[in-house]
Amino acid sequence: MAFIDYYKTLGISKTATEKEIKTAYRRFARKYHPDVNLDNKEAELKFKEINEANEVLSNPENRKKYDQYGKDWKKSEEYEKAQRQQSQHRGSHQDFSNEGYSDFFESMFSGGRSSQGRANSPKFKGQDFNAELRLNLKDVYTSQQQVLTVNAKKIRLSIPAGVENGQVIKIKEKGGLGRNGGPNGDLYIKFVIDNHTLFKREGKHLYKRVDLDLYTAILGGEITISTFNGEVKLKIKPETKNESKVKLKGKGFPIYKKEGEFGDLIITYYIEMPTHLGEKEIELFKELQKIKAE
Repeated sequence: MAFIDYYKTLGISKTATEKEIKTAYRRFARKYHPDVNLDNKEAELKFKEINEANEVLSNPENRKKYDQYGKDWKKSEEYEKAQRQQSQHRGSHQDFSNEGYSDFFESMFSGGRSSQGRANSPKFKGQDFNAELRLNLKDVYTSQQQVLTVNAKKIRLSIPAGVENGQVIKIKEKGGLGRNGGPNGDLYIKFVIDNHTLFKREGKHLYKRVDLDLYTAILGGEITISTFNGEVKLKIKPETKNESKVKLKGKGFPIYKKEGEFGDLIITYYIEMPTHLGEKEIELFKELQKIKAE
């Protein structure tokens, strides 16, 4: 491993003040942060070098050791001891330049510095993931299980009945892997609910249009309509007006995370005017017209 000049990494001189070091570190940290450079190995490596440089140079004692012993300043005592032993063994003093420090310590201490460096590096939360799950309105009338594949991993998801269009739920720590021992990111799932039914949904309530023939509207009667969970019979009052509304309590949509609780189904009657009348029907309407005029 070649010698890395921490001053050069932060773009500062060897006489830089503590304030200059801090300013340089913040500028480069923002530029090369992993969350800003997704899947960029070069930026990730650069970010690690910047953190390592700041770890050393922002601490006056560590900086002094680095200025004397280079990148492997943490093993300065071991180096001096090993250097003395080699000097005694060879009978002469051997000069180790900064360029040789890294290779020397890699062989002497089996890469111990790198593991220690990782332990002291700041912890970062993994990237949050966002996913979109498209379902039909009928699918979310009851609770169900879904298996999603996120980042090549299968996640079993329990979807409570009543989830709404546009609703976002968070699954903790199912996002990107944390860095340097930090927590994993979270997974945010947005639900897109397609409605291909005859019902209009507004929160927990359902709305439905029911066409009513003129004769039933005038005379009253009984009709059968479909709801989300079966058919129901409705009694029509005589002289029912156009756009009259009827509320069917508990026949609406499930309330999210409130098992057994439902909204209401609101029925709006739209009266259909008869068309293609026969001669007899026209005569009858004329008779009614005369009676009404008297």
